[in-house]
Amino acid sequence: MIAPIKNNVQYEQALEHIYELMQAELAPDSIESDELEVLSILVKEYENLNFPMPKPNPVEAIKFRLEQLGITEKELSEILGYRSRKSEILSGKRKLSLDMIRKLNETLHIPADVLIQAY
Repeated sequence: MIAPIKNNVQYEQALEHIYELMQAELAPDSIESDELEVLSILVKEYENLNFPMPKPNPVEAIKFRLEQLGITEKELSEILGYRSRKSEILSGKRKLSLDMIRKLNETLHIPADVLIQAY
């Protein structure tokens, strides 16, 4: 029977069982595949509660997203509307304005809650 994960021992056991299930060739919609899905959800929830991931620094998030999308810094200047501002922002000398946050959110799809953080 699947039960909530309440401590690290149960968490480790769930991870081991997930690994075992993933090694098997499970038929879709089988009891075992459903068990794998439910265990994965429970593990994810336990990890979110006990090992939260900090939000990335806004500048690092911008750089990462540029790399992901293959966008150059020149193109970033066009998005922001200011060539000189781009280098100041990427170096951390200037903070993002509300207008810049909106443009980055709309064009690069970086979550606004990441961009509005203090840094």
